[in-house]
Amino acid sequence: MSKSTQNLNGTDGLDLVWGIKAIAELISRTERQTFYLASEGKIPVKQVGGRWVASRRKLIDFFMGDAA
Repeated sequence: MSKSTQNLNGTDGLDLVWGIKAIAELISRTERQTFYLASEGKIPVKQVGGRWVASRRKLIDFFMGDAA
């Protein structure tokens, strides 16, 4: 399997969470709270093509680390 195929399949440690709803479920917040946190830059997410996306690992590290 090529390196690019590994990245697309998520087998290279890339664990993305797409959409405010999925991110909200992961961090145990409402969609509205999560959208506010995302739009204000208070959580480690990015907007790609109009959709919010986050690394599951980065979100967990963010909330479990010193920032929590």
